[in-house]
Amino acid sequence: MGKKGALDCCADFRQPLTHTHRTDVSQILMQPWTNSQICVSSLEGQTGRTPGPRCCHAGPGGGGPGGTCGQLKPRGAASTVSAPVCPMGSGSSSRLFGTMAQPDPYTKESPDQDSEQDPAEVDPDQLLRECQQVLQRRPARPHRDLVYPRLGAACSHKHNPVVRIMQWNILAQALGEGKDGFVRCPLEALSWPERKYQILEEILSYRPDILCLQEVDHYYDTFQPIMARLGYHGSFLPKPWSPCLDVEHNNGPDGCALFYRRSRFSLHATAHLRLSAMMLPTNQVAIAQTLHCRVTGRWLCVAVTHLKARSGWERLRSAQGADLLQSLQSITSHSGGPTRAVLGAVPLVVCGDFNAEPSEDVYRRFSSSPLGLSSAYKLLSCDGQTEPAYTTWKIRPTGESCSTLDYIWYSHDALSVEALLDIPSEEQIGPDRLPSYHYPSDHLSLLCDVSFREEPHRLL
Repeated sequence: MGKKGALDCCADFRQPLTHTHRTDVSQILMQPWTNSQICVSSLEGQTGRTPGPRCCHAGPGGGGPGGTCGQLKPRGAASTVSAPVCPMGSGSSSRLFGTMAQPDPYTKESPDQDSEQDPAEVDPDQLLRECQQVLQRRPARPHRDLVYPRLGAACSHKHNPVVRIMQWNILAQALGEGKDGFVRCPLEALSWPERKYQILEEILSYRPDILCLQEVDHYYDTFQPIMARLGYHGSFLPKPWSPCLDVEHNNGPDGCALFYRRSRFSLHATAHLRLSAMMLPTNQVAIAQTLHCRVTGRWLCVAVTHLKARSGWERLRSAQGADLLQSLQSITSHSGGPTRAVLGAVPLVVCGDFNAEPSEDVYRRFSSSPLGLSSAYKLLSCDGQTEPAYTTWKIRPTGESCSTLDYIWYSHDALSVEALLDIPSEEQIGPDRLPSYHYPSDHLSLLCDVSFREEPHRLL
């Protein structure tokens, strides 16, 4: 499995960059968003030294034209110049207004087709360099290697390249600045004008085919337009009663977002789900999309979710997980109409911040589900049965929290895990934990390369 497995079928990442393209994306990144417009500006004409590489070793398919780059080294102390906090929306925003202003998103769209006119695409390598230029006074992100856990022969090959999947709770801007209370993280480190570049740098360094995000409260002004220019189709589902709306000058509700690369997949159907518990709707949501792989001709269902947070809500999380599994069973099953009869049983990937340790009931529900799901990150352990020690590590006024809450679940009979991005060490994370000047979220991104296993009828 080399670079070709993740990138060769991605012609959209190799489009030439024009002056106009660069300016358009820079306008989105460089300026605060208001409810009425994006201010016009760009990186053109800026001076300063050309930054060295910030991206960590991304393995096949990531980190620039060669697929890899050198080990990250901090460039020195972080900036001491105070940066203004980016306005997060209209001053009149309120929980009630934000909730009422949202259209009813909890509908099933089948099919939810790609837009007929895709925007002109930009060169991700050039955009990554722009991110590095803006961030050159910040220390680099922790170095992380790709780990290849398989003992047997890999399933990926020329006609079955890997599918790269990224899972990440990126930390809602309104929550990071206004509610979460990261007592060891300077407010300047959370400033949106730079933090958004850190988030984008992480994504661009690994070039996922599928990107699953939680706590997205800058979808329409930042992630949707930029990811569209990078060749992705996106879908967003806000929480119906987002805590972001309690923060003054918020940017609207946070929610889940799912992006897939248009050159690799076409969209068959989208389901927007409001999760229920004991037959009552809750504040948590999920997106499930059925995709058709343009390279292999295979089908794949991908879901993203964010379950209820905090201790004391274990039973609610379990009920939400049960509701999600029931919906996914219906979506991936061959029963349910002539369309699904054509698809057959569709392989499944579920990404999310479950807010649950492996000891919780919702974890057991997923691991014992009739859908045949396994947690990909267990494969990093020596026995292949143990989750990482942590996927989030933070310090709040109530104390230090080091937990495993984030997962990538996959259909183990239909999909094979070829590579995983390792977890940074305690030393790499640092004594002030997350978020920090060198990492933009309190949760670590997870990355998994999977390939389709050969179907029995194809072996005959």
